[in-house]
Amino acid sequence: MQRMRDVLRGELGRSLRELSEEDRLAAAWTVVCGAAMAAHGRVLRLDEERVVHVRVDGEEWMQQFLAMRAVLQAELARVAGVRLGGIHFEKQ
Repeated sequence: MQRMRDVLRGELGRSLRELSEEDRLAAAWTVVCGAAMAAHGRVLRLDEERVVHVRVDGEEWMQQFLAMRAVLQAELARVAGVRLGGIHFEKQ
């Protein structure tokens, strides 16, 4: 299963090259997080400091996203092909 996920991530990264950086991040979000977790967060924007802003559904999900911040940042940057300076999570 992990091998299939790696293949999908690589294919997605190659197919996203035509989109804007924000659109690439939004498209990569579900692949990076997995469908269940991604359903509770939404990419809002990429700011001038290269920080991606994500809106999160409530405190319980905020804790989950914060615990995975470093992994999410690295994988999101890799899959989307976008240099990131960080991830900022905002509660809805």
